[in-house]
Amino acid sequence: MAAGPRPCTFCEVVSGARPAHHVLAGGPVRAFLDHRPLFPGHVLVVPARHVEHLNVLPDELIGPLWSTVRAVSRAVVAALGAQGTFTATNTVVSQSVPHLHVHVVPRRRGDGLRGFFWPRHPYPDEADAAATAARLAEAVGTELSGC
Repeated sequence: MAAGPRPCTFCEVVSGARPAHHVLAGGPVRAFLDHRPLFPGHVLVVPARHVEHLNVLPDELIGPLWSTVRAVSRAVVAALGAQGTFTATNTVVSQSVPHLHVHVVPRRRGDGLRGFFWPRHPYPDEADAAATAARLAEAVGTELSGC
């Protein structure tokens, strides 16, 4: 007998089927502590309904999601005495759970977290950088004209 699809870990947290330390337990966006934090106070912010990644986030959830991310970021500073936060989301690649989530990580100078977690790959020259920017500008224009 073939196994069905694995249940979504974050949907289980939202429904209460999986335990978590909730920071925000109601509404269209939820927040809870990451069970493998970079630092204490590392929070995950997720849409309450299943959304796989940022590129398929419904328009009506954009405001609530990012307003909640901002509120959690401010709360991490106020409640934990952090000097700032690092916020990040992966879209498909390196997404450990296929449910959109934004990491809000408390930061302090000298905390040992250095930049991004992957190697840098500079442009070969200014012409290549300009050509890449032009391709992206055209694609962004196309995306925004559809809004």
